[in-house]
Amino acid sequence: MKPLYLFVQAPLSLALIALTGAAWAGRPLTVDDAGVNEKAAGHVEMWVARGAGKVSTFNISPAYAPVDNVEIAGLLSRDSTAKLTTKSLQVKWRITATQEKGCNVAAALGLLNTSPAGGNGVYVNGSTSCNGMAIGNFHLNLGGVKSSNAPFNSNWGMALEKEMGSVTPHIEYFGNEGAKPTVQVGIRTEIKKGIQLDGTVGRNAGDMVYSLGVKFFF
Repeated sequence: MKPLYLFVQAPLSLALIALTGAAWAGRPLTVDDAGVNEKAAGHVEMWVARGAGKVSTFNISPAYAPVDNVEIAGLLSRDSTAKLTTKSLQVKWRITATQEKGCNVAAALGLLNTSPAGGNGVYVNGSTSCNGMAIGNFHLNLGGVKSSNAPFNSNWGMALEKEMGSVTPHIEYFGNEGAKPTVQVGIRTEIKKGIQLDGTVGRNAGDMVYSLGVKFFF
């Protein structure tokens, strides 16, 4: 779980930096993939991040698939710079079966709240993943966020990742309507069965952005 990174207007936009748009991709990607957990399986992600404008956040996001092709995920994000807390709940539906070589699609719908004085919001995200290409797996997102105090704000993203032995590096490019895009690279590795360590570094509007996280599977 995890865009949509792709952010709306302040103050809600500051909190959404941690969300990556609001439809959350698997760490460390900000751009969402079109996959979900298998039935009765889940994970918990925790990460710290520094966004544009030197915004610092701590985030925790559990996800679980109660039935085939459907994943429910939550997010709690604390912006220690602006003193904002964002809570979000998302349902993601894998519309087509994941293929080792081929493309599949998914859709996500979520609700979020930012306090104090951030208001409520609704977001949608569509994701397509094309797997098994020589250059790796490609992910494409298109979505948007509607907050209670701002008009609908569209967002987009694309990412390429490739497994290389015990590590999987990626590069991604994403942005939202009316703001400068972000480009970043990242890497993940399983340090122990069921435990993943990951990180990213990138640039947005002249600022360096980065994150460091851990993911537990169950």
